[in-house]
Amino acid sequence: MITGFLQLTKTARLSLIFSLLASATFLLSSQNTFAQGEYIDGADAAVGKTLFSNNCASCHNRNMKDKMTGPALGEAEANWAEYEREELYAWIRGSQASIAAGQPRAKALWAEWKPNVMTNFPNLTDVEIESMLLYIHNVYTGVGAVPAGGLVPEAGEVVESSNVWLYSLLLGILVILSFVLTRVISNLRYMQDVAAGKDVRRKTLVETLTSPGFIAFVVLAGILLGGYTTVNSAIELGRQQGYQPTQPIKFSHALHAGKNKIECQYCHDGARRSKHSVIPAANTCMNCHKAIKKGPSYGTAELTKIYASIGFDPNTDKYIENYEEISRDSIEKVYRKWISTTFQELNASATKTEVDTETDAQWNGIVASLTNGTYDNKIAGPIEWPRIHNLPDHAYFNHAQHVSVGKLECQTCHGPVQEMEEVYQYSPLSMGWCINCHRKTPVQFDDNPYYQNYEQYHNELEAGTRDKVTVEEIGGLECQKCHY
Repeated sequence: MITGFLQLTKTARLSLIFSLLASATFLLSSQNTFAQGEYIDGADAAVGKTLFSNNCASCHNRNMKDKMTGPALGEAEANWAEYEREELYAWIRGSQASIAAGQPRAKALWAEWKPNVMTNFPNLTDVEIESMLLYIHNVYTGVGAVPAGGLVPEAGEVVESSNVWLYSLLLGILVILSFVLTRVISNLRYMQDVAAGKDVRRKTLVETLTSPGFIAFVVLAGILLGGYTTVNSAIELGRQQGYQPTQPIKFSHALHAGKNKIECQYCHDGARRSKHSVIPAANTCMNCHKAIKKGPSYGTAELTKIYASIGFDPNTDKYIENYEEISRDSIEKVYRKWISTTFQELNASATKTEVDTETDAQWNGIVASLTNGTYDNKIAGPIEWPRIHNLPDHAYFNHAQHVSVGKLECQTCHGPVQEMEEVYQYSPLSMGWCINCHRKTPVQFDDNPYYQNYEQYHNELEAGTRDKVTVEEIGGLECQKCHY
């Protein structure tokens, strides 16, 4: 074979080499595609994205390349390729059961990541798991990567403009016009009296401004201006665009939703299923912060507030029994020990005075944030987050209607939350703002069973006689929709 190869011409030898390389490349790529590119019928990356966001994104990095509370998932399929697919399914549905059964890959992962226990997902079907694997594969390979700037609103942003300058200009013009007309009328009367031979004198400016006609005009203008101001102030009542209260814990949305790509609905779980988006309980925070005990900006200062509110002892990684019944002094000892020990680990050269000063400062911060006269002034209890977005009682708004049915991103109303260190009210949330959005926002009819009954609109969209259906056209401007 070698002799025959050498007898070939140089061109023929090169051609044969390239053919062999191409064949090898094809075989290798085919094997890789089979290992990490073929998914069972019904697998849908869009479905996988939702499942990943709701189930996995709290512990696994959304870029699929970096570690977080759990390992990076981009190479998960490749790492499980030598095992049966059902073994990967079994790991996802119940990791500890796989470890107990002696599955090699499961044991290796447990050895690397213990004591962090992976959450079990026993209700996920094969198709749902494959959908998540497809989404992970797409993001990892760049097919479906998340934009660097985060999510953007799907509907056009509606910004309210102020007409105060226009009304002020019109008022100024009316005042000048009324003065000019008053002077013109006064002069015409004077000329008429002179022509009639009457002994008259021209009115002074003061007399003109104090005349009954001018006073009547000023009174009328005052009534109109007062009425406008009253109505406008009533409309503005309760609006708080730009409102940014100080929160008891310095929670950074830029870090969690921006850098770490945690899905909004992981914490605000109610947004997809109820009227309210809900403020997450400390238990939600503990899903991650039982393992992540020091923050990148504040170290232990802010995270210890969560531990103190819920009764988690970071020194032992256990919850304190009968926490609400123990004394303030006992609680203080637990968290002072944690703060001082961690501070010394991070600052080996710190003096005792520096350690005590830092411990005092952090403990005083915990007390200030978690006690304000309620709950009998105890440390234990819910964290009192000041509410930022608040509609008046007579206005009805349902998060699930907009998020699950309307398919709107949170940023449509709340702005670029993933860029905010401290959240503030981004939109005016006024009636006019909502109405403008309903007039302009197209309803997502495609693959949305909620709108199956609108046969006429579906037929017009298919025929091309209509390019979109807005919220207004399906009753979005009816008074009873928001004011029931």
